[in-house]
Amino acid sequence: MRVAVCQLNARDDRKANLAAAETLLKRAAAGGADLAVLPEYVDYLGPGAGMPEPEPVDGEVGQFFAATARRLGMWLVAGSFHEAGPDPEHTFNTSLVFDRTGTLAASYRKIHLYDVEIPGRVSYRESATVAPGDQPVTVSVEGVRVGLSICYDLRFPELYRRLAAEGGAQVLVVPAAFMAHTGRDHWEVLLRARAIENQCYVLAAGQIGDHEPGRTCYGRSMVVDPWGTVVAQMPDGPGVAHADLDLDRLATIRAELPSLANRRL
Repeated sequence: MRVAVCQLNARDDRKANLAAAETLLKRAAAGGADLAVLPEYVDYLGPGAGMPEPEPVDGEVGQFFAATARRLGMWLVAGSFHEAGPDPEHTFNTSLVFDRTGTLAASYRKIHLYDVEIPGRVSYRESATVAPGDQPVTVSVEGVRVGLSICYDLRFPELYRRLAAEGGAQVLVVPAAFMAHTGRDHWEVLLRARAIENQCYVLAAGQIGDHEPGRTCYGRSMVVDPWGTVVAQMPDGPGVAHADLDLDRLATIRAELPSLANRRL
């Protein structure tokens, strides 16, 4: 399976963001990708006051990516978008997965919400405007089990263990808008840890650069193999990185170092 991670700089213009995402997806398809992954909040990343009205999964954003997946003939993890939530004050942070025909194959609502207060550096409460999901989700992508997550989920290893142990995941996807001040120290370390401990490929697609006053995202989208080796990585700018997943290598690693089979808890 050939995969692509797409890195972009979404701002406060939904139509421009979707057009930029489509350009990257065309590059992913041209490079032979069977599966492409976009970042978190691919539809809008800007001041809350300017955010478009949240939508159901079959709204403008969902229909756009369904049509794009169908036109390009590849599987697509459409990062995440602002789904209409349980009340007027809260949306869901939702990832949609479309198959080659544009059919919605799975959806996942982000479980762990980023609430942090670092005096003088950052103040962000995702839970003020976003409701948490409560269901881990895996989906079969042409026979390969893919576990879904979003950004801050990365800091909670118990989610990924459930995806691998109970959901049978062989691949883990992480659409993200990871903050620059934590990304420098933690992004790659955490991605490689999730890959090693669950013996899975990890596909991480991040936002890059400035998005609104006080918010800068780290980027460095990458693909990590089940041994924890970074096999593809984006530099500091929008673009696409391709990688080939070797599922025989994954099976060999799990057979020769059977940590998943040997677990006791």
